[in-house]
Amino acid sequence: MGSSLLCIMFMRVLFFVSLSQVIVLTHSSPSIQPLCHVDESSALLQFKNSFSIKGSESSDPLACPKVASWTLEGQNSNCCAWNGVICDDTGHVIELDLSSCNLYGSINSNSSLFHLVHLQSLNLAFNNFNYSQIPSQVGNLSRLTYLNLSSSMLSGEIPFTLMNLTKLTFLGLSSNNFQGPIPSSIVHLYNLEVLDVYNNNLNGTMELCMFLNMKSLGMLDLSHNELSLLIDETCTNATLPKFYGLDLAACNLSEFPNFLRNQDGLQWLSLAYNNIAGHIPEWMWHISRESLRVMDLSFNFLTGFDGQVPIPLPWTNLAILDLSSNQLEGSLPIPPSSTLRYNIPNNKLSGRISQWICNMTSIQMLDLSNNSLSGSLPQCLNKFGDSLLVLNLQKNKLEGSIPQTWAKGTQLRMINFSENKFQNRLPTSLANLMMLEAIDLGVNQFNDSFPYWFGNLPNLMVLCIRSNKFDGPIVIPNAEYKFPNLRVLDLSNNSFSGKLPLEIFQNWKYRDFENESPLTYIHVKTNFTIPKGSWNYHCSYDYNYSMEITNKGMNMVYQRVQELFRGIDMSSNRFEGEILESIGDLKVLHLFNVSNNFLRSNIPFSLGNLAGLESLDLSLNRLSGEIPQQLTQLNFLQYFNVSYNNLTGHIPSGQQFNTFQNNSFEGNSGLCGSPLTNNCDNFDTLLPPASISENSEDSDSPFEFGWKIVVIGYGFGTVVGVIIRHVVTARNPDWLRKTFGMKQLGRRRRI
Repeated sequence: MGSSLLCIMFMRVLFFVSLSQVIVLTHSSPSIQPLCHVDESSALLQFKNSFSIKGSESSDPLACPKVASWTLEGQNSNCCAWNGVICDDTGHVIELDLSSCNLYGSINSNSSLFHLVHLQSLNLAFNNFNYSQIPSQVGNLSRLTYLNLSSSMLSGEIPFTLMNLTKLTFLGLSSNNFQGPIPSSIVHLYNLEVLDVYNNNLNGTMELCMFLNMKSLGMLDLSHNELSLLIDETCTNATLPKFYGLDLAACNLSEFPNFLRNQDGLQWLSLAYNNIAGHIPEWMWHISRESLRVMDLSFNFLTGFDGQVPIPLPWTNLAILDLSSNQLEGSLPIPPSSTLRYNIPNNKLSGRISQWICNMTSIQMLDLSNNSLSGSLPQCLNKFGDSLLVLNLQKNKLEGSIPQTWAKGTQLRMINFSENKFQNRLPTSLANLMMLEAIDLGVNQFNDSFPYWFGNLPNLMVLCIRSNKFDGPIVIPNAEYKFPNLRVLDLSNNSFSGKLPLEIFQNWKYRDFENESPLTYIHVKTNFTIPKGSWNYHCSYDYNYSMEITNKGMNMVYQRVQELFRGIDMSSNRFEGEILESIGDLKVLHLFNVSNNFLRSNIPFSLGNLAGLESLDLSLNRLSGEIPQQLTQLNFLQYFNVSYNNLTGHIPSGQQFNTFQNNSFEGNSGLCGSPLTNNCDNFDTLLPPASISENSEDSDSPFEFGWKIVVIGYGFGTVVGVIIRHVVTARNPDWLRKTFGMKQLGRRRRI
């Protein structure tokens, strides 16, 4: 659910912007603008005119084209007054910031940009340069101290002429399509403080020592390329850079770099997505205790901890701790109270959750899922205050009751307690969580009636209580409980009875869903700030809701759930009665599963109104009549199952129905036609000849019913037929046929 990389990437970008602003402040222009040099004005206009302006190209929704006001006419003719341009006292252009300006096109080797030889700061981040390469002429801008080309659709190799930029103190090349090795000449940029090549296709094997010899380096990000870093411990005896940011994620590391022992000013450290195995060394608890804000060791092969794990962990200002997807064993580590996001899912942690966890009073996202944690929940979990947004305890061995008191004003948006051993009744105080958007209580041992009070939560989109011991009819006591925003309801594998509660979805008839985007997912977005000297890191993090639901005949895990998705699963319960025609009012429905119940009557024609329906499962019920021809109008229907009912007549053909296999229709002895083997013409010839039926004084004669027995009973013997023939004289043959058929079905349906 989500990725810490999104958070750190955003932090990095805002850091770049902040640093560029600091540089700008050091060269702030005087109150009277100097007069721009004509050749530089001309060069700027030529550079502008070499691109088209496309508003959709920028990733910054607030971006505006700064170059729109550039002109040599009127009062705006002085380029030193143009937006994004700063000149020195002599009128030379020394800074150019066209980041997020929607520029589209290529930077060519003869670009007029390279005529601006007095440039000290150049920021072209967040544009679209159409996968062009950085021309080697960039080396002509020898006075540059700041160069940011991040997220600008550049490709090719990093030019070796960067070695000419000996005054550079900042180089940002992240999120492009650069290939090949990082040029070794980059180490000759003696003043370089920031080197960021995150998220490219750079490759090759490099010595980590090469970067440790860059004494001014404070932030190094080599993550998410195809690089392999070699650790040579001999270089750690030299004077090392004092890093405040170090991201070596996905660099094929097999051990913890030993030079980290001497780092006391780190603010974020990521060694995620490597091959580091074994225990976390004890010395890790001692690095950068007061400064560390982000620690990410996720997606490695870590198995445990050397020495005794401090409680709480010793980083007093930690904001993000991610240890997810390792093989960690032992007790759950407890981060300090400053922690905002704690991820440690997909490990092998065991034992009880310590009461110490309740001291995390600032926590926003807590994910302990997919471990072996046991025992009951600390009662304080419901008292995290206003900060907690996400609580995920899925796939553990937790038991007992859910804490009974959930206070009003709590900001919880997502709760996942599924696949544990929780018992007893649900606390009605969960109805106080007015911000709740998704709750999954599935695969536990809750024993309760339907929690209708969830219907009063205005933002609830997903309610899953599958595979528990809920029972009884579903009754909504009054109009107050409307489930106004519900999108997905999973009640499967319980013991609910009575009629299908379609009234839960009555609001779908009145909602306008036309403007919903298929790219919008159910998620929680959180923002927080990490201070750094005179500027801040602003972090934005998305946590995507995931769910497991039976769709198209199989259990499917959705790592992200589109907001426009609508699904109803009421399968494997004891619902009875009919499927009302009002089902046709739910026109936005994508999934409808009511299989393995006791539903009777016909399949409603109105199902043909559900134009977006993709999966329809009515199997293992007692439905009768024909399959409505209107269902062939469902152009998006990918899965259809009506097996093991009492359906009769021709199977509709055309459209999606030509794609369904035998198992969609089996167990209905009265159905005929493709894809079943019993052709409808042959099926009709098995019935008695018309002359016999017409000459019979009694349409329910033993002779006629005997032929029906041949068809329905699949070849029961002559002796059985004679016995049944005598019984029929005193009974209605249709009653016998249905009774007999139901006994056969009953042996199939309950597994």
